[in-house]
Amino acid sequence: MSGVRSRFPLRRKILLGIVVVLLALVAWLHYTGSAATHGITTQDMDWNGDGTVTQGEIAQAVFSVVVEQKQDGRRQCNTFAWRSGAGTIRMDCKTVFQTEATQAKE
Repeated sequence: MSGVRSRFPLRRKILLGIVVVLLALVAWLHYTGSAATHGITTQDMDWNGDGTVTQGEIAQAVFSVVVEQKQDGRRQCNTFAWRSGAGTIRMDCKTVFQTEATQAKE
């Protein structure tokens, strides 16, 4: 049977491997606290405070900046810091008001 083709040819196996590696990378980034995987908007990625967000700052949000999220009652705080431990970049806090229906579910 020389005419029978494999169900998963080499090209599909390579593509599947790439997809699995990318998903593993995103999972690892989220597990380690990457700012980019924790719901931060592009406008909030201005790490040097100059008013513009560059592609370098977006890349830093993926690989160099981690976020620690804390909630104390209605107050939610995100602390952004360098992954290397070089210090805190900034802390964003907000008070979240919930509707009565949402509070009843909790």
